[in-house]
Amino acid sequence: MFCLCCILLGKKMQGSSDYFLTSGDKIRFFFEKGVLDKKGNFLIPKEKSISKIGHALHAYDPVFKQITHSSKVQELGRKLGLERPVVVQSMYIFKQPGIGGEVTPHQDATFLHTEPLGRILGFWIALEDATQENGCLWFIPGSHTNGITRRMVRAPSGASTCVEFVGSEPAYDDSQFIPLPIKKGGLILIHGEVVHKSELNSSESSRHAFTFHVMEAKGTTWSKENWLQPTPELPFPSLYT
Repeated sequence: MFCLCCILLGKKMQGSSDYFLTSGDKIRFFFEKGVLDKKGNFLIPKEKSISKIGHALHAYDPVFKQITHSSKVQELGRKLGLERPVVVQSMYIFKQPGIGGEVTPHQDATFLHTEPLGRILGFWIALEDATQENGCLWFIPGSHTNGITRRMVRAPSGASTCVEFVGSEPAYDDSQFIPLPIKKGGLILIHGEVVHKSELNSSESSRHAFTFHVMEAKGTTWSKENWLQPTPELPFPSLYT
């Protein structure tokens, strides 16, 4: 879900770590691994190489802003008991045919940490049918009750990488995961601590999805160590309008 590698646009490197760390209040483009040769030339058509667009579609793109703040989403938020939900990020995920990369098992709260835990909720909207063949999501039922064992935080100034992991990554039993295929237009709600993954898309069909994360802001502290931070230009906007 989170692209931490250098971002290459054509032959020009876009500042790698800075390009990623400052994308929270912008719309930026992230490519799949292995789509460029050593000289920075695309090995496949550029439009087929993109992995995702993020992380502020909800704020600056009128279509995705409308979807994020739609009456259906706001009604669902209220039914879930969210009192002061704010939108922290959004992404368009392509999962390209044949090359759409594997997303290894993870918990969203590893990347979007709050005190207390349990305040992050992902909205994952299928824009195309998501099947086992093209890389649907897989979950470990009940894993949201076990907390988290590691966090991704901003690396100290001068470090060789922009982020680093603190804590240990547990070994997950593949037999515990169950697939969750979903039809175009369907919605999956993802608890911030549930363990989930997706496999490589080895099919001939893409698996487009729009996803955004909401934080219950009431009584919640957003970690200043998170890679994603609100800015003066884009404070986390309220889900409710």
